[in-house]
Amino acid sequence: MEGCSKGGNWVSGDGVRIIFWPCPRPPSSPPAPPPASSSSAAAGSSSSSSATTFIRPSFSCPREEAVEDDDEEDLVRRAAAPGLHGRAEAKAKDEPLRIMIAGAPASGKGTQCELIVEKYGLTHISAGDLLRAEVAAGSENGNLAKEYMTKGLLVPSEIVVKMVKDRLAQQDAQENGWLLDGYPRSDEQAQALEVAGIRPNLFILLDVDDEILIQRVINRRMDPVTGKIYHLLYSPPENEEIASRLTQRFDDTEEKARVRLLTHYSNVDAVVGVYKDVMQHVDGNRPKLEVFAEIDKLLMDLQKKESEESTRRNSPSLPTTSKQDNWKGIPTKLNTTPHTREIREYFYKDVCNATKRAVENKITKLKVKIVIPELNPEMDVYRIGTLLELMRELAFTFVNDGKRVRVCVQGAMGEGIFAGMPLQLAGTRQMLERMDWGDDEVMGTFVNFGAVGAKEVKPEDDMFILMCPQNAVGNCIIDDLKAMVEAAGDRPVIILNPRLKDLPGSGGNMQIRGREERMEFADSFFTCYHFRLLYQSGTQYPILGALRMAYPNPYEIYKRVDLSNRKEEYILLDTFNEEPTRSEIGDAYYGRPRKDKNAVPEGIWGFFSRVLG
Repeated sequence: MEGCSKGGNWVSGDGVRIIFWPCPRPPSSPPAPPPASSSSAAAGSSSSSSATTFIRPSFSCPREEAVEDDDEEDLVRRAAAPGLHGRAEAKAKDEPLRIMIAGAPASGKGTQCELIVEKYGLTHISAGDLLRAEVAAGSENGNLAKEYMTKGLLVPSEIVVKMVKDRLAQQDAQENGWLLDGYPRSDEQAQALEVAGIRPNLFILLDVDDEILIQRVINRRMDPVTGKIYHLLYSPPENEEIASRLTQRFDDTEEKARVRLLTHYSNVDAVVGVYKDVMQHVDGNRPKLEVFAEIDKLLMDLQKKESEESTRRNSPSLPTTSKQDNWKGIPTKLNTTPHTREIREYFYKDVCNATKRAVENKITKLKVKIVIPELNPEMDVYRIGTLLELMRELAFTFVNDGKRVRVCVQGAMGEGIFAGMPLQLAGTRQMLERMDWGDDEVMGTFVNFGAVGAKEVKPEDDMFILMCPQNAVGNCIIDDLKAMVEAAGDRPVIILNPRLKDLPGSGGNMQIRGREERMEFADSFFTCYHFRLLYQSGTQYPILGALRMAYPNPYEIYKRVDLSNRKEEYILLDTFNEEPTRSEIGDAYYGRPRKDKNAVPEGIWGFFSRVLG
């Protein structure tokens, strides 16, 4: 299997069928591994013998064997022992490791922190532990926090941020490197660390299936005598005496665990934009030592990279140029086209993640609006290839979950010599069909193509993705779109970059009959992703800022700021729960206070409002 470049099928030892296919680039997230041996079951994973997994490999194919239980002790000795790649090497580097780690409750984050600290000697910092220690020590920060805690209030972010900053500035963290556990949890906290110059060179995110997490939580128990943690399924008590005295945390219930999961996902979504360029997803469904083996490789690779970069910096004979600028929150150099692969991948992943979250929350009528230069048909740098790539990535997001996706492009509208279609869509159906969609079993089974209309909806389809449905001069696509949505029922319909405003017909006249109903239907699609650049009115240069919304987060207004050395960055100015108006965007950009929408206007209009109100 190693080094395989062709698609095909593979069946694991326990009968799970895996379909994989070649990929023109590395996938946006690591593929799920084959089900492991009995040690995987001990970690809370489960599988069905009839299950099918879909994998788009990047540089290697699925492993043919899992780590055996007999090798586990040997693995932990080799992984945790400070040797050639251990603690001594970490300390020898000019730049110590700076690591952030995040994971849902019961994801095994605490265990991984212990293993990382044991091998690499990093200073482990948990915001919760730090807060309690500061309060107990009676420090200035602790006393400030205690005032809020005694009143039952949340400690303000600025106090916690100050504690973390002060702790990271201490000698042990500076010399040994640091491991920041479960922090930051909001964009505000992340931006505060950025301003202070505190930035990780690796952000580890442990991914564990929700149902596995729930099972880990609700079966967790504690011995009040020894403080030892047990699990009723995977690590039961040694005898009946211990079993009889075990207690359960009050919040280790399924209902509260799901609430904590939602909080975790909200926290991750809040900071992912800041750390996207240094973030690595690690599959946490596996046994702890397999998980640590992957983390260990990431850290060793990072040490090697840091060492090579340090050598280049200190060598007068080698240039210190970089392939790309690191961006925080939003990619930079968006006015440079064609966009780099890194920029396109940022937006592909941003769109796919937001759309998947909306679908998982049972929203069935979804709209994606993304207008970057390469996806703006009004600009001369518009590239249909970028749009087609985005369509494919969005489809694969759901195909990887076993969904059958129908990708749709509207056909010609009108009759006879008046038949035609929007120029933006001309020829795109043929290009989509000729693209690389992987293995033959994917095409025709999990990915099918169609047009827009009720007759395109088939019983076997799980969802529908429509590329740029739009009206043309004298013709309206909305009736066909509405019929298709009704035929789809409760199956998701996702429209990408729609243009559903009425266009004039012959003689420049607008079609008035039924217009209100058509616009009401067009507006009924829920926006799960929105991104557009901000310019001066009537221009497309220079870029002043950006408006972004990725479900379930609010709309964010960013300002583009020029830095020295011809660099730039985007600074978050304000957030809105609904799409902001032009005046609200202008107020945020120029620092004016936000207006109360219910306030009575001043002047003559205010007079009439009071008289007629």
